[in-house]
Amino acid sequence: MTGETLVCGYCQDLRFYFSRAVCACRADGVVRDCILRFKYDREMYFGPHLVDWLVGAARRWIDWRQVDAIVPVPLHPRKRRHREFNQAEYLGDALSRVVDVPSVNGKVRRVTDTPTQTKLDAEARARNLRGAFAVRDSVAFKGKRLVLVDDVFTTGATLNSCAKVLRSGGAKEVVALTVARGV
Repeated sequence: MTGETLVCGYCQDLRFYFSRAVCACRADGVVRDCILRFKYDREMYFGPHLVDWLVGAARRWIDWRQVDAIVPVPLHPRKRRHREFNQAEYLGDALSRVVDVPSVNGKVRRVTDTPTQTKLDAEARARNLRGAFAVRDSVAFKGKRLVLVDDVFTTGATLNSCAKVLRSGGAKEVVALTVARGV
């Protein structure tokens, strides 16, 4: 993004459980290629570039004095074993070191091993993620202001499903933060 606020025509009539979404750039061209190669091919040398983009947007658009914790979107254990890492945790942990806000891993879990979202439309994505997440320790989020981190915001279904359980678990506010916004 070039720094302006975008109101998405698709999103404006949807109910989201996060208060707003911050995305560093568009998920096309080189950015999309970097994300896909990092996430699916484990080409880890793209990680620092993704972190730089994420941190740039995070510093510009989020007041970190108002944030209690960073929460990476969890992967289902089977998918994590297959990939050998969680890209959201990688991003969240790196961001945590820069902004000096704790990254809370393991307090939210993915309870359903959902099929990949890449080929699904918005309605199918939302259906696919219904009940996919659960909070392990609601005390960890009670009254907290959270930044929920993932690599890409396409329809918002993953972030929304995760934000919903965080809000149900007592979170005061959830802001979604991603490296890229789907086009």
